[in-house]
Amino acid sequence: MSDPPVRHFNLAGASNFRDLGGYPGKDGRRLRWRQIFRSNHLGHVTEADIAILRGLGLKSAFDFRGTEERLAAMCGLTEIAVHSLPIEPTVVAALHARLAAGAALSSADALDVMRDSYRNYVRQNTSSFRALFAHLLEDRAPLVIHCTAGKDRTGFACALILHALGVPDDLIAQDYLLTNRFYRRDPSASSDLPDDVRQVLGSVEASFLAAAFDAIGADYGNLENYLRDGLGLMPGERARLEARYLES
Repeated sequence: MSDPPVRHFNLAGASNFRDLGGYPGKDGRRLRWRQIFRSNHLGHVTEADIAILRGLGLKSAFDFRGTEERLAAMCGLTEIAVHSLPIEPTVVAALHARLAAGAALSSADALDVMRDSYRNYVRQNTSSFRALFAHLLEDRAPLVIHCTAGKDRTGFACALILHALGVPDDLIAQDYLLTNRFYRRDPSASSDLPDDVRQVLGSVEASFLAAAFDAIGADYGNLENYLRDGLGLMPGERARLEARYLES
């Protein structure tokens, strides 16, 4: 029996580039390899990285970064179609606001702000995730989904995709937490914040994703309702998504 394809690509300029393929989905059908990738931003990829990514046949990138983030590091693969689905970052600004109010920031503050940002993915940014799913139903693959670090906006988006395709919860959590193994945090990012706060901002934990799904439960009743009413995945669209991204 041959080994499965590589999931994580050890790129010099993008540390968190991973394949979502291989996970068991609905009726035991596995996600197709080399169709959906997730990553941190592609603005610092090297020529060697670009050769690897071209070899994957990438056609599209879906970029959740805000305006300034995107302008600071434009996609290094000029030949692929880049679709902007902007969700402006709020975490650092919220922490700076607490500092300005005289708070002594701790890791607990950072955890609180991170969880709140995930709740707002549901309450303020569902339209961006709905747009992503509309694109996923089109002929856009192989494709990559990313933000700046490829861990929060991207992490929630990929968790939704895996849920929609019937991947078990424990495997979705495992994929989400792989960021802590692979992502190389920029040591200069938010350098005016305490080290323990920056450590939280450069990692993921299960409670972040749980906060988003708690918001889904509170606002939509359950995840199935959110997939249908929030993201527009009616039964026909769900079947098309499964046909496109699950093995026969």
